[in-house]
Amino acid sequence: MRMKKDLVSLSTLNGGQIEAIFRKADALKNSIDKPLKGKSLALIFQKPSMRTRVSFEVGMFQLGGQAIYLGPEDIQLGVRETVSDIAQVLSRYVDGIVARTFSHKDVETLAHRAAVPVINGLSDAEHPCQALADLYTVRSLHGRLRGVKIAYIGDGNNVLHSLLQGASLVGADLSVATPKGYEPD
Repeated sequence: MRMKKDLVSLSTLNGGQIEAIFRKADALKNSIDKPLKGKSLALIFQKPSMRTRVSFEVGMFQLGGQAIYLGPEDIQLGVRETVSDIAQVLSRYVDGIVARTFSHKDVETLAHRAAVPVINGLSDAEHPCQALADLYTVRSLHGRLRGVKIAYIGDGNNVLHSLLQGASLVGADLSVATPKGYEPD
Protein backbone atom coordinates (compact mmCIF):
# COMPACT_ATOMS: atom_id res chain seq x y z
CA MET A 1 0.00 0.00 0.00
CA ARG A 2 1.30 3.42 -0.98
CA MET A 3 1.61 6.10 1.69
CA LYS A 4 -0.70 9.10 1.28
CA LYS A 5 1.20 12.32 0.54
CA ASP A 6 -0.42 15.70 1.22
CA LEU A 7 0.72 19.18 0.23
CA VAL A 8 -0.55 21.41 3.01
CA SER A 9 2.61 23.47 3.51
CA LEU A 10 6.00 23.69 1.84
CA SER A 11 7.49 23.36 5.33
CA THR A 12 6.75 19.62 5.12
CA LEU A 13 9.07 19.26 2.12
CA ASN A 14 12.82 19.54 1.64
CA GLY A 15 14.76 20.97 -1.28
CA GLY A 16 15.25 17.56 -2.87
CA GLN A 17 11.53 16.85 -2.81
CA ILE A 18 10.76 20.22 -4.41
CA GLU A 19 13.34 19.51 -7.12
CA ALA A 20 11.75 16.07 -7.67
CA ILE A 21 8.36 17.77 -8.15
CA PHE A 22 9.95 20.11 -10.71
CA ARG A 23 11.64 17.22 -12.57
CA LYS A 24 8.29 15.42 -12.73
CA ALA A 25 6.67 18.62 -14.07
CA ASP A 26 9.44 18.86 -16.71
CA ALA A 27 8.77 15.28 -17.79
CA LEU A 28 4.99 15.75 -17.92
CA LYS A 29 5.13 19.01 -19.90
CA ASN A 30 6.14 17.27 -23.10
CA SER A 31 4.66 13.85 -22.45
CA ILE A 32 1.69 12.35 -24.22
CA ASP A 33 1.13 9.95 -21.31
CA LYS A 34 -2.11 10.15 -19.37
CA PRO A 35 -0.93 9.11 -15.88
CA LEU A 36 -4.17 10.29 -14.24
CA LYS A 37 -6.51 8.37 -16.56
CA GLY A 38 -9.52 7.27 -14.55
CA LYS A 39 -8.62 9.49 -11.59
CA SER A 40 -10.77 12.26 -10.13
CA LEU A 41 -9.93 15.32 -8.09
CA ALA A 42 -12.39 17.20 -5.87
CA LEU A 43 -11.90 20.98 -5.91
CA ILE A 44 -13.31 22.46 -2.68
CA PHE A 45 -13.41 26.22 -3.22
CA GLN A 46 -14.71 28.35 -0.36
CA LYS A 47 -12.94 31.24 -2.10
CA PRO A 48 -13.57 31.30 -5.86
CA SER A 49 -10.59 31.77 -8.19
CA MET A 50 -10.45 31.65 -11.94
CA ARG A 51 -6.71 30.88 -12.23
CA THR A 52 -6.54 28.20 -9.55
CA ARG A 53 -9.69 26.48 -10.75
CA VAL A 54 -8.73 26.55 -14.42
CA SER A 55 -5.17 25.39 -13.77
CA PHE A 56 -6.31 22.35 -11.77
CA GLU A 57 -9.17 21.49 -14.15
CA VAL A 58 -7.02 21.81 -17.28
CA GLY A 59 -4.14 19.96 -15.62
CA MET A 60 -6.37 17.05 -14.69
CA PHE A 61 -7.86 16.97 -18.20
CA GLN A 62 -4.46 17.07 -19.92
CA LEU A 63 -3.19 14.25 -17.71
CA GLY A 64 -6.26 12.11 -18.39
CA GLY A 65 -8.24 12.70 -15.20
CA GLN A 66 -11.24 14.79 -14.29
CA ALA A 67 -11.85 17.53 -11.74
CA ILE A 68 -15.09 18.03 -9.83
CA TYR A 69 -15.67 21.63 -8.76
CA LEU A 70 -17.39 22.07 -5.39
CA GLY A 71 -17.97 25.79 -4.92
CA PRO A 72 -19.26 27.62 -1.87
CA GLU A 73 -22.85 26.93 -2.89
CA ASP A 74 -22.17 23.18 -3.33
CA ILE A 75 -20.28 22.46 -0.16
CA GLN A 76 -20.46 24.57 2.94
CA LEU A 77 -17.33 23.36 4.67
CA GLY A 78 -18.10 22.82 8.34
CA VAL A 79 -21.70 24.09 8.09
CA ARG A 80 -23.92 21.25 6.86
CA GLU A 81 -21.26 18.63 7.62
CA THR A 82 -18.07 18.80 9.65
CA VAL A 83 -14.75 19.14 7.84
CA SER A 84 -13.85 15.65 9.09
CA ASP A 85 -17.04 14.15 7.65
CA ILE A 86 -16.46 15.86 4.30
CA ALA A 87 -12.90 14.48 4.18
CA GLN A 88 -14.11 10.96 4.90
CA VAL A 89 -17.01 11.07 2.43
CA LEU A 90 -14.96 12.54 -0.42
CA SER A 91 -12.23 9.95 0.20
CA ARG A 92 -14.73 7.29 -0.85
CA TYR A 93 -15.40 8.95 -4.21
CA VAL A 94 -12.28 10.77 -5.40
CA ASP A 95 -8.55 10.18 -5.69
CA GLY A 96 -7.47 13.56 -4.32
CA ILE A 97 -8.76 16.81 -2.85
CA VAL A 98 -7.71 20.40 -3.50
CA ALA A 99 -8.94 22.81 -0.85
CA ARG A 100 -9.07 26.59 -1.28
CA THR A 101 -10.27 27.76 2.12
CA PHE A 102 -10.45 30.70 4.45
CA SER A 103 -8.95 28.75 7.35
CA HIS A 104 -5.63 26.91 7.23
CA LYS A 105 -6.96 24.70 10.03
CA ASP A 106 -9.64 23.39 7.64
CA VAL A 107 -6.95 22.26 5.17
CA GLU A 108 -5.04 20.59 7.99
CA THR A 109 -8.21 18.81 9.17
CA LEU A 110 -9.02 17.65 5.64
CA ALA A 111 -5.49 16.27 5.26
CA HIS A 112 -5.61 14.56 8.64
CA ARG A 113 -9.01 12.93 8.08
CA ALA A 114 -8.94 12.18 4.33
CA ALA A 115 -7.72 8.84 3.06
CA VAL A 116 -6.64 10.49 -0.23
CA PRO A 117 -3.99 13.19 -0.82
CA VAL A 118 -5.00 16.75 0.05
CA ILE A 119 -3.48 19.78 -1.68
CA ASN A 120 -3.67 23.26 -0.19
CA GLY A 121 -4.97 25.38 -3.08
CA LEU A 122 -4.88 28.44 -0.77
CA SER A 123 -5.56 29.17 2.88
CA ASP A 124 -5.30 32.25 5.02
CA ALA A 125 -1.79 31.16 6.09
CA GLU A 126 -0.20 29.63 2.98
CA HIS A 127 -0.40 29.24 -0.79
CA PRO A 128 2.08 26.45 -1.58
CA CYS A 129 0.90 25.80 -5.16
CA GLN A 130 1.40 29.46 -6.10
CA ALA A 131 4.88 29.45 -4.55
CA LEU A 132 5.81 26.23 -6.36
CA ALA A 133 4.55 27.67 -9.66
CA ASP A 134 6.54 30.87 -9.12
CA LEU A 135 9.71 28.98 -8.20
CA TYR A 136 9.25 26.61 -11.13
CA THR A 137 8.98 29.59 -13.48
CA VAL A 138 12.19 31.11 -12.10
CA ARG A 139 13.94 27.72 -12.41
CA SER A 140 12.71 27.41 -16.01
CA LEU A 141 14.10 30.86 -16.87
CA HIS A 142 17.44 30.54 -15.04
CA GLY A 143 18.06 26.78 -15.19
CA ARG A 144 18.48 26.69 -11.40
CA LEU A 145 17.20 28.17 -8.16
CA ARG A 146 20.23 27.98 -5.86
CA GLY A 147 21.75 31.44 -5.59
CA VAL A 148 19.16 33.11 -7.82
CA LYS A 149 18.01 36.49 -6.45
CA ILE A 150 14.20 36.86 -6.33
CA ALA A 151 12.40 40.06 -5.34
CA TYR A 152 8.93 40.13 -3.80
CA ILE A 153 7.01 43.37 -3.48
CA GLY A 154 3.57 43.32 -1.87
CA ASP A 155 1.63 42.34 1.20
CA GLY A 156 3.13 39.85 3.63
CA ASN A 157 0.35 37.40 2.87
CA ASN A 158 -0.12 33.67 2.32
CA VAL A 159 1.81 33.77 -0.97
CA LEU A 160 4.81 35.38 0.72
CA HIS A 161 4.69 32.89 3.61
CA SER A 162 4.97 30.01 1.13
CA LEU A 163 7.60 31.78 -1.01
CA LEU A 164 9.76 32.34 2.08
CA GLN A 165 9.54 28.64 2.92
CA GLY A 166 10.15 27.49 -0.66
CA ALA A 167 13.02 29.85 -1.42
CA SER A 168 14.85 28.81 1.75
CA LEU A 169 14.43 25.13 0.87
CA VAL A 170 15.82 25.45 -2.66
CA GLY A 171 18.60 27.92 -1.88
CA ALA A 172 17.15 30.95 -3.66
CA ASP A 173 17.82 34.42 -2.23
CA LEU A 174 14.48 36.15 -1.63
CA SER A 175 14.38 39.88 -0.93
CA VAL A 176 11.07 41.21 0.39
CA ALA A 177 9.53 44.69 0.40
CA THR A 178 6.19 45.04 2.17
CA PRO A 179 4.28 48.12 3.27
CA LYS A 180 4.59 49.03 6.92
CA GLY A 181 1.93 47.16 8.87
CA TYR A 182 1.65 44.43 6.20
CA GLU A 183 4.74 42.40 7.04
CA PRO A 184 4.59 38.58 6.93
CA ASP A 185 3.72 36.68 10.11
